[in-house]
Amino acid sequence: MARPVRIAPSILSADFGRLAEEVRAIGSADYVHVDVMDGHFVPNLTIGPVVIEAVKRATALPLDVHLMIEDAERWVGAYAKAGADIIGVHVEACPHLHRTVGQIRELGKKPCVVLNPHTPIEAVDAELRDVAQVLIMSVNPGCGGQSFIRSQLEKIRDLRRLLDERGWDVDIEIDG
Repeated sequence: MARPVRIAPSILSADFGRLAEEVRAIGSADYVHVDVMDGHFVPNLTIGPVVIEAVKRATALPLDVHLMIEDAERWVGAYAKAGADIIGVHVEACPHLHRTVGQIRELGKKPCVVLNPHTPIEAVDAELRDVAQVLIMSVNPGCGGQSFIRSQLEKIRDLRRLLDERGWDVDIEIDG
């Protein structure tokens, strides 16, 4: 069965001096993708909950917030309160992934688990039934302008096949 393709432009390369205008220019996308980086889990540093609040005021589109941060479980509440609709956490940075996914659900948000290019699908197998989305990184997280890692195409196909075999309605998002 063909699944719908949805578009979630990232604001990572937006002019933050004109952020509201840039977000409104997204137009007919399905989501706004917001990359949050802490300078620890990934080398770069981006935005926090205050900017999420500003983005939320600028659009009616759902906010897909990708937390590339250590100790995500400490921060999901702040991002949920700020306006995130989907909250993605990295399995590689989340020692208590099951608990964090449950925490996101309890906050009334859609949980997403994120896999780095070299992390196998099996790393999130126990959580697949409980998430709304799996984000597969097709580049190494934390830096823009990288080349697509072609081996991720096979990972995407394998994940889709696994989810379909189990009958689970989980979206797959590709980043990079």
